[in-house]
Amino acid sequence: MKEFELIKKYFTEQAVNRKDVLLGIGDDCALLTPSERQNIAVTTDTLVAGVHFPHNTPPRAIGHKAIAVNLSDLAAMGAEPTWLSIAVTLPEIDEEWVGEFCAGVFELCEFYNVQLVGGDTTQGPLSITVTAQGLTPFDKHITRSGAKVGDWLYVTGEIGDSALALQHHYNKIKLSKDALDVVSKRFNYPKPRVLAGQALREYATSAIDLSDGLLSDLEHICKASNVGVNIVLEDLPISNALYDSLGQQDAIELALKGGDDYELLFTVSEDNKVGMETALANVGVTVTCIGQLNTTDKITTTLNNKPTHINAQGFEHFSQKD
Repeated sequence: MKEFELIKKYFTEQAVNRKDVLLGIGDDCALLTPSERQNIAVTTDTLVAGVHFPHNTPPRAIGHKAIAVNLSDLAAMGAEPTWLSIAVTLPEIDEEWVGEFCAGVFELCEFYNVQLVGGDTTQGPLSITVTAQGLTPFDKHITRSGAKVGDWLYVTGEIGDSALALQHHYNKIKLSKDALDVVSKRFNYPKPRVLAGQALREYATSAIDLSDGLLSDLEHICKASNVGVNIVLEDLPISNALYDSLGQQDAIELALKGGDDYELLFTVSEDNKVGMETALANVGVTVTCIGQLNTTDKITTTLNNKPTHINAQGFEHFSQKD
């Protein structure tokens, strides 16, 4: 099968057909017609086999995750996802693999009403690059730089399970079957907090999605907003699977440094706490307050009201030395 036959058979068949897409797949460019007085949010992420997912990851999971991580970026800005393009590099054409990959892609696209409008296919080591675009009202979006001293720090969902799945994959820990089932699903099929992000437009002063680890991503907010923060470690939302597998101290460290959570970390003023909690409850998303911002320009941690030091560092590309 040739490249254009592959595209026609697998990538053009989709359920979503948005009215703001004037021209989609099949030409040199897509033509899009957003409504007036809206900002277009644009994000790009690349997933590389052996770096972002193990080589034996099911193709449906790869397709799902490739879309989810981009929608998570849009969610952190409070954007409604609308269009995306995919560049897929394949070692060879495996129709069964491509079919399952596309199933994972289109499941999320249909759920969030996102249309695939273009992309590219080429031969080489397995990698997927997605560019996703979304819309926010002209004067309503969230950035990393709006946090203020006194704001409260919140996180959606639970953190650390994806990192625990990788610990098992790399034989650093042996998980029970039940625990492995739970954390593998969190790693392979993350849930982008799209509706939560849109709800937070009315309440959050800053936000970021958790991809490289809580401490690493929180540092971006602190630097952009010129604030410090203290994290209350016993308040971290850690799953039973993580806590039971590692115990409190190791579970906390992994929750702080482990990446691939794709939850939202955000700040809210005292006046907006109740409204925010109500709004997120209405979209079915749990949130946990884990700290408060201060003037120190540092990230500190306490456990049971006592200052403590955590040996944790998030993931960073090119940080590993031979």
